[in-house]
Amino acid sequence: MARPTLLLLAALALPLSSTPAMAQKVVPKLGNICPLGYVDTLNGTCSTLGLASYTVAPTNGKACLAGWMNVGGGYCRRK
Repeated sequence: MARPTLLLLAALALPLSSTPAMAQKVVPKLGNICPLGYVDTLNGTCSTLGLASYTVAPTNGKACLAGWMNVGGGYCRRK
């Protein structure tokens, strides 16, 4: 009984872990600087101040995927 439940939970969690980030007005500050288009809010986050929202995803130390560009601060943004 526990095994089917565990498999179901794993199947539901898998798509969530690989889904790119949605458009965000505020992102966590990952490094010393904020990504291009974001302002340091001095509380560990970076914000667009409500003027725009970008689709960003952390780089995790790797190159950006095709169709994405590096915007600094440890993030890639959809082109």
